[in-house]
Amino acid sequence: MDKKKHTGRGHTRRDALKLFGMLGGSLALHGVLGGVPAFAWANTATGWQVTDMPSLIGKRMLVTGGSSGMGFEDALALSRAGAQVIIAARNAQRGAESIERIRAQVPDARVRFEQLDLADLASVRSLAQRLNAEGEVLDVLINNAAIMAPPQRGVSRDGFEMQLATNFFGHFALTGLLLPSLRESSDPRVVTLASIAVNRGRINFDDLQSENNYNPYAAYAQSKLACLMMAFELQRRSLANNWGIRSVAAHPGVAVTELVERGPGLQSEFGRQWAQDREVYHSAAQGALSSLFAATAAEAEGGRYYGPTGEEEKRGPLGLARVPEAAADADDAARLWSVAERLTGVRYG
Repeated sequence: MDKKKHTGRGHTRRDALKLFGMLGGSLALHGVLGGVPAFAWANTATGWQVTDMPSLIGKRMLVTGGSSGMGFEDALALSRAGAQVIIAARNAQRGAESIERIRAQVPDARVRFEQLDLADLASVRSLAQRLNAEGEVLDVLINNAAIMAPPQRGVSRDGFEMQLATNFFGHFALTGLLLPSLRESSDPRVVTLASIAVNRGRINFDDLQSENNYNPYAAYAQSKLACLMMAFELQRRSLANNWGIRSVAAHPGVAVTELVERGPGLQSEFGRQWAQDREVYHSAAQGALSSLFAATAAEAEGGRYYGPTGEEEKRGPLGLARVPEAAADADDAARLWSVAERLTGVRYG
């Protein structure tokens, strides 16, 4: 049996540390769409804080992975601003606990839990059917949930590599299936979370599922690059088809959440290196700032990518994030979109 194919062993310390490493080869793109200047170093959103969020009374918002980490912080902040919040996640007990924590701080919060396993397309379809059947407008979808760099190659219920399934295919399908409810909103937004790891990512169309060579960090970077490309392509298609969707991408920098613990593990070489520096990383609440800006700020624009602007974008004040050349390739994005439609069976519009 091919050890690399089935265990992913042999990846190096360099592979792990490159995941959040240098940003070489990226571009400061102000926009990736036609009619928008391609290159601009001007920044936006500097100084924006959660206290700058507008009232969200009357808004209905869905956060995937909202029971922990940055997703929980999204749900808490949105509830404070008056939104009706749906937390979609796998674990019902953790979901109930997160709702209790939110209501302890926001007694009148309008928040509920819905079961969702992004690595199971049947679960994705079930949630979308339930929400669409309610006949209510969905104003904002925050595609937040993710897994990162499990040491062993996993396979989803549908036969996809687990990181690609959870981080990308599940969100691609969910967004497409919820399009009818989103289009009923007066200001529909889809916020998709990427990562600074995209700067080291590439879409390997010849081995998209990492069947021939599984490197956990490369697979993570690919899945997050796919999310970023999806966000840009959704904006292009929204404009072309008059869907009215504002598709915005965001990344948190490096935030202290459970992502490392549940992925490579705290005892892994990557985990130990991460733990050494965790005191200077963003908190989960700070990491959520970019997605909250993208989801609520009037000045957040479709086709943009927001995140911290400090050293290597790991932390720092909010602004426009750097977009790697791979993410700005419209031809590759269209090709990836077609692959995702074929494999998930979900077509938009």
